[in-house]
Parts: sequence; C-alpha cells; structure tokens
Amino acid sequence: MPLTDRAIRMTKPGEKPKRLFDERGMYLIINPNGSRWWRFKYRFHGREKLISLGVYPEVSLKKARQRRDEARQMVADGIDPSMQRQAQKGTQANTFEAVGNEWLGMQKGKLAPATYNKAKWMLETLLYPYIGKYPIASINAPQLLPVLRRVEAKGKRETAHRLRQRCGQVFRYAIATGRADRDPAADLRDALAPVIAGQRAAITEPGKVGELLRAIDEYTGYFPTQCALRFAPLVFVRPGELRAAEWAEINLENSVWRLPPERTKMRDAHVVPLSRQAVSILEELQPLTGRGKYVFPSVRTRNRPMSNNTINAALRRLGYTKDEMTGHGFRALASTLLNEMGWRSEVIERQLAHAERNKVRAAYNRAEHLAERRKMMQAWADYLDSLKADDKKVVPMKAVKGKGR
Repeated sequence: MPLTDRAIRMTKPGEKPKRLFDERGMYLIINPNGSRWWRFKYRFHGREKLISLGVYPEVSLKKARQRRDEARQMVADGIDPSMQRQAQKGTQANTFEAVGNEWLGMQKGKLAPATYNKAKWMLETLLYPYIGKYPIASINAPQLLPVLRRVEAKGKRETAHRLRQRCGQVFRYAIATGRADRDPAADLRDALAPVIAGQRAAITEPGKVGELLRAIDEYTGYFPTQCALRFAPLVFVRPGELRAAEWAEINLENSVWRLPPERTKMRDAHVVPLSRQAVSILEELQPLTGRGKYVFPSVRTRNRPMSNNTINAALRRLGYTKDEMTGHGFRALASTLLNEMGWRSEVIERQLAHAERNKVRAAYNRAEHLAERRKMMQAWADYLDSLKADDKKVVPMKAVKGKGR
C-alpha cells in the first residue's frame, strides 16, 4: 500500500532502523535517534543503487515522490541519478570535460594538426555530451561502455576503438595529476567488437596505374586540384601533408620540399626530393598560387588549404570509387611498385616517412639515404611517365632503376 502522512507520524523510532515503504523503489528510513530520511532504490546497468531524497518532514511525502519520479525519469533516459548528483557536487576542475580540455591543451604542440583536430572533435562530440559533467574519478567502466557502443552501433568500429584509446589518455592524465585512481577505459579493451582489418583502397597494377595517370591529366576541374592529383603520385606523402603544402617549404632551385616537424604525423622533419616532373608541375602552378601561403589553396579562399576531401572527391569525379582508389592510396601504389622495382626497403620506408624506432639509426638514415632517395624519386617519376605513355608496353621495372639520376 502507498505510504501516508498519518502512517509516518504514527510510527515511532525503535532500537533498530525501520523502513516504511512507498511505491516504485521509495521508502522512508526511521533511525533510532528519530531522524527520518527518504531513500530511493533503483537499478542502473544491472547494479542496485541507492540515493537520498531528503529529510522528513522538511521534504514532504509529496515532494519526495516528485524527486523519486524525476530520478526514475533520469534512469529511463540512461542517466544515473547518483552520478548526476556527484557531477553537481564535484568541482568544475575535476570533471571529465575539464580534465579532457586540460589534456588536449597539452597535446597541441605534440600532435599533428589533423590528429589534434580529430582528438578535439572526438572529445567534444562523442564524449562530453554524455560524461563530460561527471567528476572524472567517479566514472566507471559500465558507465563508459554505452558511450562507446553508441558509436559502435553506427558501424564505426574503428572509431569506437580509437575513442576508447582517447578516453584512456585522458584518464591516465587524471591519474598523473591526482584526480583519478584508475583508468576504466582499460577494462573495456575486449568489450568492443573487433575491427575488421583492411587496407586502404589503392591501384597497384601497372596497367591500371597508367589508366589512372591518363585520367588525371584529363581532369577539367579547379586547376590547383588537378595539379595536386598529378603531384600526389610523384611525392606520395600523406594526404594532410599534401593538401597543406606551403610555398615556403619548397625550394624549386634545389628540387626539394622540406616539411617541418609540426606538419608531419611523426613530428619529425621530412625531406621530399622533387623529380623534374614534380618541379614542372609546381612551376605551372606558381603563377596562380605562388603569391599566397598554400601551394594548393581552397577553391573558396586562398587563406586556407584545400579541404580533406578534395582529392578523394576529384577521384570520384574521375569515376574511381572509394573501394578502388583514395588519396592515401598513392602511398600504397608507390610502396608496392618501388619494392617490386628492387629499391631497398629502408630507402622506401624513409621516403614514406615511416618512423624509425632506433633514434640513432634514424638520424643516420636521414643523411645516408638522401642521395639514393633522390635517384629513386627521379626513376619513379620516369617510370610513371612510361606507364602513362603506353600501359600496354610496360617497361621492365628492374631496368628503370638504372635510369635514375
């Protein structure tokens, strides 16, 4: 039966706490000292939890029921009333959002701009709306899991796994700064569906590479975009490094493009020897964009580089689907064919700007391989020309190596 005010007033304290039950998980506990506290019992993610609704008679039966119904609605909406209350009590500096922003600020000089922006987007869009206001020390694995599964349910398994890794970085920073005791993201390592491994789409068959290069030459869109498409297979840098190329980084006289550490994924300076063909493309483009900062500016404004999707969109316009070729695929194209041409793998890897784990050897390789990389890049450009000229008469790849300058 529902509890009444008369029943509450008539019940006297005893030697042990007494419970007077109302409906829907609410009850009044009468302690031996005469204090009377409203309690609400509920289940959240399978766990039984308990919160206080106030003290009787300051909080009346009617008011207690109102608070109980508000708490029940939170549970129905996927919000833990206990955690919500802790969030309201917690100091702003200790919330997940505050710690996340603090951690993010420290990464600005460490992460590549594209990586930093993606991390910022993940925190602000996929995490803060759900756990941002909670004290970071109060967040546990069962609370974090639904946030990750919300992303996973959209078919974005890889994003869900990366999101868990970002969470772990924020939690570990909180531990280091004394605002959390453990990393609940680590407990979810095996709780998400595995990522199905797959390579980025790329054309690597010589004949089809020739077809691609001829199609690029026929591109009739924005001229800087066409130049970027022609330039990409000759330098095979990462798409983000290509689209944001700056004229200040390029020395046409010495045929070299020097990317500063802050512009590379590995945060290490990278040198790209430029073939005669690559220099020719830049010389064509320089009268149009050379007075600005960016080699390949946005079609809307010269103050920004072309967008992330420009190269991929141009490939789609040429008739290549995302399962056939992508902007990143130029790297796989070059890596595959250069290895088949017989170039040393360490030279190819260095030109791809893959990280060298041995720092001493990395410093040595930067200088040691540059001459060979220059020769390789020119031989590679000549080989691409031969494919573009006639895909039916493919020049033997081993023979091309000897033509490098």
